[in-house]
Amino acid sequence: MVEFNTKDPIGSIYENSFERKMDKKPTKLVSFITYGLILNHFHFVLTPLVENGIEAFMQRLGTGYTMYFNARNHRSGSLFQGKFKASHIDSNEYLLHVSAYVNLNDKTHQLGGLASKLVRTSWNHYIQNEVVAVQCEKDIVLDQFRSINEYKEFALSSLEDMIQRKKEEKELKLLLID
Repeated sequence: MVEFNTKDPIGSIYENSFERKMDKKPTKLVSFITYGLILNHFHFVLTPLVENGIEAFMQRLGTGYTMYFNARNHRSGSLFQGKFKASHIDSNEYLLHVSAYVNLNDKTHQLGGLASKLVRTSWNHYIQNEVVAVQCEKDIVLDQFRSINEYKEFALSSLEDMIQRKKEEKELKLLLID
């Protein structure tokens, strides 16, 4: 996510891991508000920093990661199904709920065991101020609450609603199939 978030060509990620160019700050395409990397999908809340920044970042991430994955696993072909889907966040309320959804997406899917250990989200960055590779512009969300605990309570309350809605959708699908 960090490597592909630049307007400039990056070359080889492998080679870049050996030689970091500290003298030149790359022009970033997007800033991250929150992210969730689940086993078979991911979610980002992004703010474009340049024109068409989100599209450019997603294209670079999808292509670059596919090339890396294919080389590492001696395979070829596409890795992702279809184009990325995007929704414009057009209200503050929507932003707050989406941040909770993305931060707690693994819990929405109720992953457990080893699967839950492989998930990466910005939750700990938000709640525990954990230093992570991908720094989020979390103040956009957190500044709307009196404390981090208040955001945590809001997010966990939203999580209960999300799990309930998902359960109801599943039940409705079963009824419609019969």
